Formats: sequence, C-alpha cells, structure tokens
Amino acid sequence: MIRFGVIGTNWITDRFIEAAVDADGFELSAVYSRTQERAQAFAEKHHIPHTFTDLTAMLKSDTLDAVYIASPNSFHAAQAIECMNHGKHVLCEKPAASNVREVKSMIAAAEANGVVFMEALKTTLLPNFRIIRDNLNKIGPVRRYFASYCQYSSRYDAYKEGNVLNAFKPEFSNGALMDLGVYGIYPMVSLFGKPSGIKATGYMLESGVDGEGSLLATYPEMDGVVMYSKITDSALPSEIQGELGSIVIDKISEPDHVYIRYRDGRKEDISIPTALPTMTYETAEFLKLIRQGCRESGVNTHACTIAVAEIMDEARRQLGLVYPADTKGQD
Repeated sequence: MIRFGVIGTNWITDRFIEAAVDADGFELSAVYSRTQERAQAFAEKHHIPHTFTDLTAMLKSDTLDAVYIASPNSFHAAQAIECMNHGKHVLCEKPAASNVREVKSMIAAAEANGVVFMEALKTTLLPNFRIIRDNLNKIGPVRRYFASYCQYSSRYDAYKEGNVLNAFKPEFSNGALMDLGVYGIYPMVSLFGKPSGIKATGYMLESGVDGEGSLLATYPEMDGVVMYSKITDSALPSEIQGELGSIVIDKISEPDHVYIRYRDGRKEDISIPTALPTMTYETAEFLKLIRQGCRESGVNTHACTIAVAEIMDEARRQLGLVYPADTKGQD
C-alpha cells in the first residue's frame, strides 16, 4: 500500500479521495490544513487517521509515502518541492505551477530526490483519450485541433457583486487560462507536441485575472484552437479535424462520448465505457510509477508539463496577465 497525505481540503480533494479508493494500493493516511478545525473536520469526513497544521511536521512523520497537492496554484511549487525534499512522491493538481520557472524547479527537485512527480491532468489518462490517440490515423492528415471548455463559474456572481473570491485573485495564480484553458492545451500538446508559436486573446477582469480567452497554436501542417471561459457557458463539443473525417469529443476535460464523422457521412462511435471515477485513472498511473520504480509518467511526461507551462506563460505575456509568483524570488 502507498500511504497518501493530502494538502487541501476543498471539493477537488473530496473528488480525488472518492476516486482514489478504487485504485489498487491507495491508502489515505494524513491531511494537512492551515487550521486544526478544518483538518479535523476533513479527517472525520474521510476517516483519515492523522491531521497536521504544520506541513514540515507531516513530511517528517512516518505516516505517508506520497502527497496529493490540491492547494491554490500559487502554493503548488513551494509545497511540492518541500514534499520531494523530504523524499515524498508528489501528484500535483493542474496547472502544476504558476509558471515554467517553478515547474522546472519542481522537476529538478524530483530528479534530485529520486521521487515521482506527476501533474494530475486527468484527461490524458482516461480510456477514451487513449481511444482518440489510437484512432487518429482513421481521419487522415490532421489539419485542426479544436478544444472548448467554457463553464460559467458560480463564483462569478459574487465577483459581480463586489466579492472577489480566490478563483479570481491573481495572488493565487488563478483565472480562466490556468483553471480551464489548461484542459484544452494539455491534450493538444500530448497528441501533437509543442506548437511553433501561439497567438492569445482574452478578456481581463478588473481583479487582474482573465475571465475568458482563446488561443491559436501554429504547427507545420495544422493549427490548434483552444477556447476557454469562466464567465460564459458553451455547449460546443471539441473536435480533431482530418482530411478524411473528424473525431468529435463531447467534453475535452472528461471524454465520454467520442465518435468519428467521416466525409462520406458515415459515423463511427469509438467510445468505450469509463468504468471508474475519472480521477481514479490518474491515481492508478501514479501508483504504478511508484511501484515500478519509474520517475515520470510516459503519458503526463515532464516534457509535456514544461511545454504546457511555456505556452501558458507566453499566452499570459500577450494578455498582460501577471501573477505575484512571476516575480517572487527574482531580482
């Protein structure tokens, strides 16, 4: 069994735990929160034996082998590096960090300490994403990748009333690109590699983060289009367009219904059932890496994590979207 500690007591950690219990070899051992009240409440909710309000104390204790990090984006790098410096494997929520400088520091810490570091981007580890990859040849030369993830945030209503919650605060490295755009960018890089260039546009909120945006990625023989928003909804599916047909994907973050529409009008459903909760698959991949003595995933690779961070850094540069984390520790 691999004993896990969790950092973060929000809804995504709830979902992770609910899914991870279905992964062979997972054992929930400890929770860290800044207050004992929250740590205790979360521990009681999920039957966690050990609670901590001091991260270093948790990492020095003999209660865990790995850590799942689901704190605000701006805390990911420092927390992950401290975990790895204490010999703990790290599964870190997307986006891995605030910027590529932090990502590279995290990967360097993993290599120096001989531990696994993986970005918890669930899409690429789901069964239907593998199906998408395996069926690309059926649509001929790919000419366009299109991904849309636009989901109106429940916190945006509060924002419009003058109550700026964490989801729209630059000090937490948040916003539409980081929270939702990454779901469109990461699969694109996983399938087609890093583009030669990007053009980013978007709408900036007065709080200092982006509310929505679009990204055009340039490849030698195709282009990529990624649309994302936290202030509008969209019912558009995502699509990979080839000369012989298109692969249509119902939801880029969690592909469930995937089919090919050929130019001659034929339609082929290539979906397979997703038998387990979506986050179970990323957990299973992470556990497999630890058991096999690997240092990184062959799917959610370090190179992919770096490339995605580089794309988002450049997109933010074009948007004028700057986080305090970008200059932290810099002269």
